[in-house]
This record gives sequence, structure tokens and C-alpha cells, in this order.
Amino acid sequence: MGDDDFEHLERLVSELGAHGLLARVVQSQSGRRFVRVINPNATSLSENVTCRPATVSDMPDWWYCWSWGERMHTADDPAGAATKVARVLAAVAK
Repeated sequence: MGDDDFEHLERLVSELGAHGLLARVVQSQSGRRFVRVINPNATSLSENVTCRPATVSDMPDWWYCWSWGERMHTADDPAGAATKVARVLAAVAK
């Protein structure tokens, strides 16, 4: 992966911080980068978000993806992606 994914991931980190989530770009030993996101109010709620180029030419260039590989949101809208992650990681009071 080139620097494109890093730039998309950094923008997502910034947006996640605005939602009150802890986030940082991590690089695995294999070189793959992802954003580690944690809800500081419920640290068991976490997610790893990757950014991947589209494999089909008629789709947007880059996508944020959930940890299981499913596309979540286009990378040209990190605020929208951060909103989705924040919704998933929201602590629900019982």
C-alpha cells in the first residue's frame, strides 16, 4: 500500500477524535496499516478499520473497511465513516 491509505487513515483518526473516540494509525509487522479505535468510556468496545483501493473501476477509489473486510464507507468522506464507527462503538446504558 502506498501513502494514499495512510493519508485516508490519518483523516479518519482526526474525525474519530472529534467523536470522542481514541484512535491511532497502527502498522502491523506485515506492513499493513489500520486505525485502532477504542471507546474510552467502554474500552471493550473497539474496532480496527482498514482503507483499501477499490477493485472495480466503476467504484470510488478508496474505501474504509470493517475489520472483517466488508466495505464501510468511501474514503473521500472520513466524517461519514467516523459517524458510522462511533455509532457501532457507542456504549448503551442498561
